[in-house]
Amino acid sequence: MGGTHHHHHGHMGHGHQPKDAHSYPELNFGVGSKWIKNLTKDRVKKFTDGSFASLNLPALMFTHRIDDADHVKLEVWSAPGRTKPTFEEAMKQDFKPAKKGQEFGPSWVRVTNHWWKITVKIPAEWEKYERVQFEFDPGCEAMIFTTSGVPLQGITGGFEGDRRVEFILDKTKREYSFVIESSCNGMFGISGIAPPDQNRYFTLASADLVVPNQDAWHLFWDFTTLREIIDTLPGNSPLQNIALRTANEIMNEFQVDDPDTIAKCRKIAENVFGANWAKEGADVYQKRREGHGADREQVWGIGHCHIDTAWLWPYSVTQQKVARSWSTQVDLMNRYPEHHFTCSSAQQYKWLEQLYPSLFEEVKSKIKQGLFEPIGGAWVEHDGNMPSGEAFIRQMTFGQRFFQSRFGIRCRTGWLPDSFGLSGSIPQLMRSAGMQRFFTQKLSWNNVNVFPHSTFNWVGIDGTQILCHMTPVDTYTAQATTGDVRKAVTNHKNLESSDMGLLVFGNGDGGGGPLAKMLENLRRVRAAGNNSRELPLVNMGHTTEEFFDRLEKESGYGSALPNWHGELYLEFHRGTYTSHGSIKRGNRKSEILLRDVELVATLASLTAGYLYPKQRIDDSWEKLLLNQFHDVLPGSAIGMVYEDAEKLYSEITKECKSILEEAFDTLLVGSTPIDLNTPFEISTPGKVLAVNTTPFPRREVVQVPLRSSGDKSLRTAAVQITSDSQTGYVLMDARDGVGIAQPIGLFADVKPVSGKFRKLSLSADFILKNSTVCMTISKGRIVSLVDVQLDRELIAPGKTGGLIIFSDQPNYWDAWDVEIHHLEKFTQLEFNDVRILENGPVRASVEAQVKYGQSLITTTISLDAITSSLSPQSRSFIRFDAKVDWHQRHEILKFEIPLDIRGLEATYECQFGHVSRPTHRNTTWDTAKFEVCGHKYADFSEYGYGVALLSESKYGFAVTGNVLRVSLLRAATSPDAEQDQGEHSFSWAVLPHLGHFLESDVPQVAYTFNSPLHLRYVPDQGSDGYGAVSNLVHKPLFNVTGAPNVILETVKRGDDDDFSTNSKGERTIVLRLYEAFGGHARASLNVSKKLKVSKAAITNVLEDHIEDLKVDNSDDQVVSFPLKFRGFEVVTVKLTVSLNKAQHKSSSSGEGWVQV
Repeated sequence: MGGTHHHHHGHMGHGHQPKDAHSYPELNFGVGSKWIKNLTKDRVKKFTDGSFASLNLPALMFTHRIDDADHVKLEVWSAPGRTKPTFEEAMKQDFKPAKKGQEFGPSWVRVTNHWWKITVKIPAEWEKYERVQFEFDPGCEAMIFTTSGVPLQGITGGFEGDRRVEFILDKTKREYSFVIESSCNGMFGISGIAPPDQNRYFTLASADLVVPNQDAWHLFWDFTTLREIIDTLPGNSPLQNIALRTANEIMNEFQVDDPDTIAKCRKIAENVFGANWAKEGADVYQKRREGHGADREQVWGIGHCHIDTAWLWPYSVTQQKVARSWSTQVDLMNRYPEHHFTCSSAQQYKWLEQLYPSLFEEVKSKIKQGLFEPIGGAWVEHDGNMPSGEAFIRQMTFGQRFFQSRFGIRCRTGWLPDSFGLSGSIPQLMRSAGMQRFFTQKLSWNNVNVFPHSTFNWVGIDGTQILCHMTPVDTYTAQATTGDVRKAVTNHKNLESSDMGLLVFGNGDGGGGPLAKMLENLRRVRAAGNNSRELPLVNMGHTTEEFFDRLEKESGYGSALPNWHGELYLEFHRGTYTSHGSIKRGNRKSEILLRDVELVATLASLTAGYLYPKQRIDDSWEKLLLNQFHDVLPGSAIGMVYEDAEKLYSEITKECKSILEEAFDTLLVGSTPIDLNTPFEISTPGKVLAVNTTPFPRREVVQVPLRSSGDKSLRTAAVQITSDSQTGYVLMDARDGVGIAQPIGLFADVKPVSGKFRKLSLSADFILKNSTVCMTISKGRIVSLVDVQLDRELIAPGKTGGLIIFSDQPNYWDAWDVEIHHLEKFTQLEFNDVRILENGPVRASVEAQVKYGQSLITTTISLDAITSSLSPQSRSFIRFDAKVDWHQRHEILKFEIPLDIRGLEATYECQFGHVSRPTHRNTTWDTAKFEVCGHKYADFSEYGYGVALLSESKYGFAVTGNVLRVSLLRAATSPDAEQDQGEHSFSWAVLPHLGHFLESDVPQVAYTFNSPLHLRYVPDQGSDGYGAVSNLVHKPLFNVTGAPNVILETVKRGDDDDFSTNSKGERTIVLRLYEAFGGHARASLNVSKKLKVSKAAITNVLEDHIEDLKVDNSDDQVVSFPLKFRGFEVVTVKLTVSLNKAQHKSSSSGEGWVQV
């Protein structure tokens, strides 16, 4: 060991020196002892921080520091309220003198953004130093601009691990001016995951001109890495011992009053890092170790900055975070050539393009150089469970199209590191969008079982596989420490088949990204690895796509890897399926509305004179996709975020309704919507029609408003009128799937329904009964549900169904989690006020109220005379419409029904299919799934019979044993103190069905339950009275035959069509179909010959051509395309059609229409 003479640890005896000074001495006068390692380990902690800082390295970190008014001039202007003025607007304002140490705020409510004009004068004698910088610490986030408004880099104040307060200056300039925008929030909002403190002030802790001692900083980083090696490697490791001796010797060598000792200390550090390693800079990554396989780079480092698109801050703050974080990365790329950085979310790039155009151009040029890498191909990092199948597809098509249009690239790797569980539908959809590899890591958060893989083939519900890598480092915000690099190998769960691990480093969640110290640290970890076999080699200077290219090749394109089938269920955050009911509702309703809009606008666009409003539809999709971000849709953000989200949902609703009106006006000329909540006036004779936007024939009881005396036709069409004469019930019949439904009278096959009140000695019973089912409510609970035709009781013996409240006190993450112990403490609610509302012939209903705590729950339970579908074996569902004034805290409201059915698994709808999950708790993997995600239905079946729960806005379900439950409302208080407080309305239904789920039409019924008919009043026109109805809607243009298990999900215009007013000729229509039960199918897609189809092809979801379709022209009315499906397969068909002259129905074949 080197070092100057006065630092030696022990002295050899020098008497009787043998002739050869290098031989072993004869006598010993020393005090050599066993090294007491733990004391040395404690000692080395003191060198870079701690109580003796003034005698150690921290004392030498800065050569000069000045903050006087001669050298630093500060002025500030505070923007009012939550406004976020642009640079140009801010510069026009009246700035006031400011000084270091002044307070500013408060956070986010009264004053959010503060602008600082700063001029510094650099002393001439500082030019000799390696670096001069301005240190600005506002205790919060900030952004530095040039005086002309070009963003330069972000600032993160405070003293956490993400601190970045230095701004490097051009030391040749004597005077330097720049502008800083600071915002009153930290990296994680204002109060972490508690509701934000609206009175928090921040202090400008420093605004100093400084000269950092770069030699001291380099030694600081050397020593930090040495300490990490000491703390990370096992105690019997040679490298750990060398690092400890080296650190100890550095402390002995260092003299606080002799700066020259710094260079000597750095020389000593070469014991670990290798001779002259520091001169190599980024070339340290080109060095290789000698020996067979020794030079293998197992760990691939990639810089990353996870910015939650909203979470503990609103969308508008994210826009600033993106600019701060990404400008900083551009700056680091200019200083560290090995630095490659990856970032997802097309929405964030779009914000940058709109709000920070000059920075966007810089990012674009770094993308061209291959240094800055868009990844993931999605609009945002969306939730992995709740978006519909079509919304999942749009996340990817909107993302990929954005990246293609701006940067000429398509992502090849999916990227959802932080989403709370991932549906088994993702592999098929992602692969169809051009991505066959996938990165995530959230399952490392499981709170029951350890997920067994790091690299594996993820096989989706339809059999499609993608190559999945979950970083063994278990985080997407690694700090690039020695421990992180080692963990990429030591925690890798599939070393037998692949030893590559991705190290995704950089501050995240709130943004920030990698820091210079991380890049410095990785250089040292690599140098130590080059110099010793005990550390894995970390590789820098490559992209994520290159990592996956190598991984594909080395794993034999997946052949060497284990498989994981089905969903990646996160055993955590199960409360997110229910938190913030209004957001769940907004999501589902918007998805359905957009589906209807695209269908109706597509039909309208086939007539002359109607222009498909592509941009308006896309804008609505972008709003919906944004709200599907994985902290917004799950309900785990602060209250401010939900103000924004609700506004976006109401904009979607307004825009979509307006597009629908315009399209209906083309298809049903002069028609007006009939809405139950709006009084309806009739001026001309006409008829009630309903447009059925689902692909299934339906017959339904529909409510219509009867307010003024003039609404004769509505009254005539009604087969039942409420006692207050305000509402009529019309029976609508739509046998043809997509198309027009007409009101019908009571046909012979519709037996009346009844609601009875039976007074017994002890209790009052209410009975709803029709020809297929009979339900009894007694003592405020559902005591009986009988299949009338089979005379079978469906409620388990001695049990009752109804509303139930569970105590909901999760262990830590309030809005996120519902824990298994919530099931142990509950109160069954009993309706304490029940009355009959309707008593047939087509609808019978009771209103049942219950008061609980401060909350009032009013539920209308109804049964219609008709069955839930037109299938001959169909049963009716019992519908529950709840209005809840909710004021509980830390309680969860559910509906449950205990069934006399036995089965080991239950079925839940997911995107384009379903997933089966256990109802038992044989293993901990089964037990962990005590609350799961479902879409429009959850079903519990045995051979021959089953019961489904249908929902139009809820996602949390469970079947425990024989009890089927849906979660309705939660009441967390963090991070949103008012989560779910107030008024809600939502519906669910209980659907008994003959036959097992796989023999039922539950998916179709759930679909129609979610998609109400569009009721219109059409004035009579033309001699036959049907002139106003376009033949494009009279009978469906598209239908599917030959396979009841194939569902037509989407009808839209092709993305690449010309939507301008002067577009001529060909248009494309895209239809998306899927197999819903998990088995092979052969179906015919039939297209009416009213459309001239010139080409038909199968495409992927990006609408790239895959293969031409064979055409069957044998029918007079339709062109047929035979399609083959494997189980759960999604098929996209693109038709090229020529424009139809505006036609309206000319023959008077109006059977079944009610003429008024």
